Amino acid sequence: MDLRLQGKTAVVTGASKGIGLEIVRALASEGVRVVAAARTVTPELSELGDACTPVPVDLARPEGARALIERALETLGDIDVLVNNVGGVVSGSADSTGFLSLTDDAWQRTFELNLFSAVRVTRAALPSLLNRRGVIINISSIGARAAYHPVDYGTAKAALNNLTKALAEEFGARGLRALTVSPGPTRTRNWSDPQGYAADVAAQQGLSLEEFLDRAPQHMGITTGRLTEPEETAALVAFLASPVSGNLTGADYLADGGAIKTI
Repeated sequence: MDLRLQGKTAVVTGASKGIGLEIVRALASEGVRVVAAARTVTPELSELGDACTPVPVDLARPEGARALIERALETLGDIDVLVNNVGGVVSGSADSTGFLSLTDDAWQRTFELNLFSAVRVTRAALPSLLNRRGVIINISSIGARAAYHPVDYGTAKAALNNLTKALAEEFGARGLRALTVSPGPTRTRNWSDPQGYAADVAAQQGLSLEEFLDRAPQHMGITTGRLTEPEETAALVAFLASPVSGNLTGADYLADGGAIKTI
């Protein structure tokens, strides 16, 4: 299928690894010129060639969003697609024992990373996106719909879902589309790295990382019996970003292997 993305432009945040890196690859393979934002520019990101311009930036800091979009406009002209992918579980959150052990600092850092970064980048990019009748895709999580640990992360992602719906409603008449994609457990470094989120959860349960990963699909009720691959979610994002899906807006698309059972 021709997604009709050739010559389009995009900004992708959290682009150095995992789902973000695969989104950059998927868009670049369709002929999109991408500005890829990350706190650290990884070798994998640098190797993507002329279609990708890496920009080192910390979007948990208020000034990061403005600097990123200024650079993107200089590089790309206008912006057709914005993918707010940056996010994750912060230190002091994954290793918490529950709600009562989460400090104000952990809550604040979680919301800075998972919500306010998207708010600020979207605010900075919105005039250009409206000019191009563009698309915003916010990468959320199934944690927005279910009470998974840690609660601060799921709460921030639920707020991101609400933001996306509000953007779709307020700016839809001006041609903007806004959608969320909500991955479930995905085979990224957060799950495979001995220093990652999954390893922390495994340790809390008295399991090795290998034992935890073996049990995770059944424990989380994943219908397909396996974790999602990052490139599968990236393919969904590329489709939603394309003119082929031109009348889709305001919706949340699950990429979770059937983990969420509700309608």
